[in-house]
Amino acid sequence: MTSLSPIEALGAMAAVPLGHPARPELRAQAIVAWLPLAQRLAGRYAVRGEPREDLAQTAAVGLIKAIDHFDPGYGVGFGGYAIPTIVGEIKRYFRDRTWAVRVPRRIQELRIMIAAANHELTNVLCRAPTVADIAAHLGITEEEVLDGLEGARAYNARSLSAPAVPGQSIELGATLGGEDHEYAVVEDRIALMPALAALDDRERTIVTLRFYGNLSQAEIAGRVGCSQMHVSRLIMRSLGKLHDHLDAEEAAGRGGGHAAVGGPAAGVG
Repeated sequence: MTSLSPIEALGAMAAVPLGHPARPELRAQAIVAWLPLAQRLAGRYAVRGEPREDLAQTAAVGLIKAIDHFDPGYGVGFGGYAIPTIVGEIKRYFRDRTWAVRVPRRIQELRIMIAAANHELTNVLCRAPTVADIAAHLGITEEEVLDGLEGARAYNARSLSAPAVPGQSIELGATLGGEDHEYAVVEDRIALMPALAALDDRERTIVTLRFYGNLSQAEIAGRVGCSQMHVSRLIMRSLGKLHDHLDAEEAAGRGGGHAAVGGPAAGVG
């Protein structure tokens, strides 16, 4: 393949009509010839932390789009057409693919506007601008500015393996809360309180010691001064009263399902 200058390669491709068998090879030559331009433009954005290879590929995509859509009849040189096309492709890459958390396009655009306004107003006011300053400068509401500032936090994310506090060994992931299974029994406990009130003092004491204190029937017998067998009978009678009370509430439409007061714990301890 004969080496052509960028201008010659593009001119040769433009001189061949679409569908001509020589056009694919001439198009490839034009892409190779203009590729250094795309690489230089990609290099300008390398300081933002994205992999250079990804930026170079993105810039190459923009170059190919420019070559495929350029028309000499536009009245501008190819460089004047290609540079905005390539830069636009790189900016779309940052806008659409480098956010740690996907946020709406409007918030992404707000972030860019707010960053530019912040820089400009800092120079004009000789101080950090307030939310009100930025809102007035951009002609938007203060709430929209706050939305943009909040959305900007989604641009970068910290690893869960990073230290929660610099210099300490505790990882950020260790500070996250877990599932609290107690929430699942809140309604049962609320429904159970009126039912417990229907028991007499000794029955309520025995049920409380058994299911809240986790004492065995032998331990409860020692506490209340009766035999273990009698404690067992009182537990069964108390559970029956609780279930009857809860069933009545459910039938009346005032309560939920049964509270978990029975089960293996009611057996002989």
